[in-house]
Amino acid sequence: MNAPLLDVRGLKTAFPTRAGEVKAVDDVSFTLQSGQVLGLVGESGSGKSVTGFSIMGLLEPPGRITGGEILFDGVDLAKLHQEDMRSLRGRRIAMIFQDPMMTLNPVLRIDTQMIEAIEAHRKVPRGEARACARDALAQVGIPSPEERLDAYPHQFSGGMRQRVAIAIALINRPDLIIADEPTTALDVTIQSQILSEIQKLTAEHGTALIWITHDLSVVSRLADDVAVMYAGKIVERGAVGDVIDRPMHPYTFGLVQSVPSRNRKGARLAQIPGMTPSPLDLPAGCAFRTRCGRADEACATPPPSAGAADHVCRCFHPREVTA
Repeated sequence: MNAPLLDVRGLKTAFPTRAGEVKAVDDVSFTLQSGQVLGLVGESGSGKSVTGFSIMGLLEPPGRITGGEILFDGVDLAKLHQEDMRSLRGRRIAMIFQDPMMTLNPVLRIDTQMIEAIEAHRKVPRGEARACARDALAQVGIPSPEERLDAYPHQFSGGMRQRVAIAIALINRPDLIIADEPTTALDVTIQSQILSEIQKLTAEHGTALIWITHDLSVVSRLADDVAVMYAGKIVERGAVGDVIDRPMHPYTFGLVQSVPSRNRKGARLAQIPGMTPSPLDLPAGCAFRTRCGRADEACATPPPSAGAADHVCRCFHPREVTA
């Protein structure tokens, strides 16, 4: 097995507030090989997006990485100067945001923005850069790409703007892409098309992908592995088929059971009881224990890892799974 492209070890990210310190990411570890797709799953506020922003070096102050390592091709991104990080961002690491207007400038034409993204990392003639931008738009399924280069973002639909943002992320053929719920606001038809294009492009170029989402149906279609986050921690990790078909952690089981397609016709939708605790007042030990029907006194202490090396969860009372 080759050394992983990305090796996140014990990552901790915190946000100081007047009420106390919010541990948004707390001891998160995972690895990612070239060409591998990892689904990062969890409810809102679980720390998924902050994990992505930490890797990209895009944390807004006063947020900061307080511990751990982010080894990208052997280099610890957490210790890189901003200038060095900027040279990697867009060239070897790229991010697709949920809102494409976080990528696109509303007052600049699409060709200007895409050519700038190329010229920031490669010295190529402007004509060649424009041709590269046109080909990137065609690659993500935008019709008449030559004409669309002369358009402004407001002249595109939401789905088309997202395609442009994806094209910009892919234009320099990065080694790693972090996608933060980029299809959440799109209708299912456009979502399906974009997922197909992402799968094809990552397969063709060997690009590693972290897909951040709360949608298990997307992960089951797209990802190789999945990591489930709750209250800043990864509570279960493994191959997507193992985790979704044979969940070990009670929280993962609750997420899987709450998918509408899993419910019997006419029955009430399954749901996880209670609410996600405040990050300023997390229960001692397992943060999920106040919502868990399997919890006992032992759960007031930090849970151990259970399972095999390729399918592991943090729980005193993991669900028994059969092959």
